Amino acid sequence: MFSNIKTSKANKEVVTLLTNKLALGSENIIARIALAYSISTGVKLEVKNIADAGGKEYSERVLFGDYTDFYIALVSLHYGIYASDKDMARYVKLHLDHGLALLAEEFKDNHNTTGFEFIANKIDQGLLPLGL
Repeated sequence: MFSNIKTSKANKEVVTLLTNKLALGSENIIARIALAYSISTGVKLEVKNIADAGGKEYSERVLFGDYTDFYIALVSLHYGIYASDKDMARYVKLHLDHGLALLAEEFKDNHNTTGFEFIANKIDQGLLPLGL
């Protein structure tokens, strides 16, 4: 699929700050959350708007761990494309950067919420429309 993905230069520091603040594990955990969070917003990002690649670098294995197929399927379903699409890595990068920006904004003035509380709250919000 791809060998490496880099965040934007602006998001390099964001990854470190969020990793330290949320205490959910290593930086790749924050990256996975950012990717999924971005896709969960429903926004379709344009490949032509891809940011620079001057930030944190992840190999496919480090970024996705044992769940590469799952994350690629999320992107594939979101865009209605095949996992082998030539732009797959670009879509992953777009959503990684977008998700990191969303998380940075979410936590900019929020100094008390833990990573676990944030995730639990987002799960709750997702279940409410289902009546669960």
